[in-house]
Amino acid sequence: QVEVIESGGGLVQAGGSLGLSCAASGSLIRINPMGWYRQGPGTKRDLIATITTTGVTNYVDAVKGRFTISRDHAKNTIHLQMNSLKSEDSAVYVCKVVGSVYNDVDGRYYDTDFWGKGTLVTVSS
Repeated sequence: QVEVIESGGGLVQAGGSLGLSCAASGSLIRINPMGWYRQGPGTKRDLIATITTTGVTNYVDAVKGRFTISRDHAKNTIHLQMNSLKSEDSAVYVCKVVGSVYNDVDGRYYDTDFWGKGTLVTVSS
């Protein structure tokens, strides 16, 4: 079982800042929150930022220089600091967690995606 707890969403004015957090826990041998996606009205879910367990980060061009993703290993949590927010940043932000799930057929573990319920970010202009 994997539990994903997201927090930090809310309403902010354009140009403002907001911080999101994603904490992951469960009974699998390995559970790692890996990044953030977002889905706006009438759009599909898009990758925003990822971070590996060793701290390598990746950002979509639209948020480079404005968003920063980080990891707290002790709390098994990732954080997304969002600055200089724009109205087009408004979306439901969803945390992606990767867990190692055992497969009975071949006796191996497979990295499997688990998703949070999402936290709503609304940027007013």
